[in-house]
Amino acid sequence: MTFPSLPYQPSANSSLPGPEDITRAVLPNGIVILARANFDSPSVVISGSLRVGSLFDPPEKLGLADFTATALMRGAAERSFQQIYDALESVGASLSIGGGVHTTSFGGRALAEDLDILLHLLADCLRYPTFPAEQVERLRAQILTSLAIRAQDTAEMASLTFDEIVYAGHPYQYPEDGYPETVQAICREDLLACHQRLYGPQGMILTLVGAVAPALAIEKAARFLGDWHNPLQPDPPALPELVPLPATVRRHHLIPGKSQSDLVLGLPGPERRSPDFLAASLGNSVLGQFGMYGRIGDVVREQAGLAYYAYSTLSGGLGPGPWYVAAGVDPANVEQAIELIRGEIERFVSQPVSEEELADSQANFIGRLPLSLETNAGVASALLNLERYDLGLDYYRRYPHLVRAITPDEVLAVAQRYLHPDRLGIAVAGS
Repeated sequence: MTFPSLPYQPSANSSLPGPEDITRAVLPNGIVILARANFDSPSVVISGSLRVGSLFDPPEKLGLADFTATALMRGAAERSFQQIYDALESVGASLSIGGGVHTTSFGGRALAEDLDILLHLLADCLRYPTFPAEQVERLRAQILTSLAIRAQDTAEMASLTFDEIVYAGHPYQYPEDGYPETVQAICREDLLACHQRLYGPQGMILTLVGAVAPALAIEKAARFLGDWHNPLQPDPPALPELVPLPATVRRHHLIPGKSQSDLVLGLPGPERRSPDFLAASLGNSVLGQFGMYGRIGDVVREQAGLAYYAYSTLSGGLGPGPWYVAAGVDPANVEQAIELIRGEIERFVSQPVSEEELADSQANFIGRLPLSLETNAGVASALLNLERYDLGLDYYRRYPHLVRAITPDEVLAVAQRYLHPDRLGIAVAGS
């Protein structure tokens, strides 16, 4: 197998990953691999994802994909749970696998000389899990314990309630780890069937970054994963059209005895691939991220003293992730906090952000990019995003220009498209 080199194009941002130092290859079975060398570090990091997530879960067994992903390392091929971790610890390596809505993600780290061991373990766990009955029950108990803890967490329950409001009738309304009753309904045979049907190379992305030449890294990955095939593997289900809220919907999730209430206000935002995403992200920084949590933090926390924390967040992914404001407040201050937040959202969608506010956020976005790429893990994650969201290998070279090109009017237009103060989803959890 040969991997064509790309011509070098000088850039002022040549320290950032770009087309001339990222090698991209597609194995015959469909696995996409991106590799970048860094011989300043003796280690190598792998990161990636498979096209398996809670979107495939049957309603009566929500949490199945997450349960399956978490169980992959509980026993695989000829190795027991203990032997898998002994093999990792014997060389100081790490490996983890976890479930999500659209994908199952994995990540690991080892010395470059131990890359074969790491890839071998990853391949065994992804391809040949055994789901030992004893380990399945131990894992079920752990999941049920975490769900019981979640039920008493005001922030978690406010977030879940918010999803139920703004994503009603959409797969995003459900938690990827399920509910106690659905987790109880999952048996070992379900895990086996889920793995047999859904796990395969189509749609898999693998990134490798560190002290290994890209061609050699790809050759090693192909040795362990290149002959993987699954003719049963289906395409991901299409997301249904999201029905917008016709008016503000508010819901209170009662958790007795809590001294703090958590609230979430907002609506679905743009997906990561949308041309609106970057302007929305910069606007979100002004609204509730920059400095001491932007305008929201200044008004709700600093000036009014109503919140223990208050911020906004935008979670664009493969679908329309949420754009919301979250705050933790004294139960007596819930109404006042909601009105202040609603007022800031109304201001945000009625007038452009100032040139100074936008310039501050632009400088922050541009300045923190190279910091996020200082480590192999940061670069591996960045390369994964390039492939997952079809950004192009030159995206990080173009990024500063893209950020600087956003105008206050563009931020306002995007805010008006997604945030509607008269039809927000409002969730409160607490006593």
